[in-house]
Amino acid sequence: MQAHRAAHALGLALLLALSTVAAPVSAQDVVQDPKQPSVDNPHMHIWGNSDLGNCWTHFDGNDSSGSASDGYGEETFGQGQQVEVDFSCSMQENLKQDLYLDANGTITFEFVVSIWSANDCDNSSQECIPLTFTLMKGSTEIAKQEFPSVNKNGNDESLQWNLNTNETMGRWNKSMEEPEIHVQFSWPGYNGLDCLFPFVDCDGEFRFYYSNNETVLDATNNHDTIDEEGLVATTDWKQTRMTCAFYAMLQDVNDE
Repeated sequence: MQAHRAAHALGLALLLALSTVAAPVSAQDVVQDPKQPSVDNPHMHIWGNSDLGNCWTHFDGNDSSGSASDGYGEETFGQGQQVEVDFSCSMQENLKQDLYLDANGTITFEFVVSIWSANDCDNSSQECIPLTFTLMKGSTEIAKQEFPSVNKNGNDESLQWNLNTNETMGRWNKSMEEPEIHVQFSWPGYNGLDCLFPFVDCDGEFRFYYSNNETVLDATNNHDTIDEEGLVATTDWKQTRMTCAFYAMLQDVNDE
């Protein structure tokens, strides 16, 4: 128990690796707003406040204005109380141009999560909602992924969700179909016999790291992307510091 609580760097870090960003050629000729997506700027970073009450996204990894200085949002819960979070991370500003994805590509979501709660849940008498991430396209649910076996003992765990794109995800209309990530978890809190000892902290906890956190991870993937005129490019993304981002570096094959 003590070892679990000593690892107080526990948290939830979400990496959204969008490997299929594409854009119309006309959009590439416009001076880009760093908070807006483009073939050269497909990194969608997640920011928010310290209590998870406000979570937002944009594509400028250098602009953490307003985000929690500690690099994470966190909720704590009393001993034995339900550990429950339900929040969304939406774009800070609407898309200024339509966003195009390769309809035959893949969106890779990588998570590092740490949760402190009870391990078991009785569906007949308790609310049991496993860690669930939902990708929204405006008000439309595009895909959902549950992680029912995620560790709940305060230890960090890496999770990955590879989502194959389709024609529904090919075009995201500006000002009405912005991408949004919904996060949900509800599980009983821990209330074991060891909680009787005054030196044992049995408070539940859920922490979500933002793009300016200090967690370090390495990841590399390669995918293909396509623009509106059919030009194929290679998506090669590598992140060496855990960020919460559609994190990708795209290179046109004509430049190789």
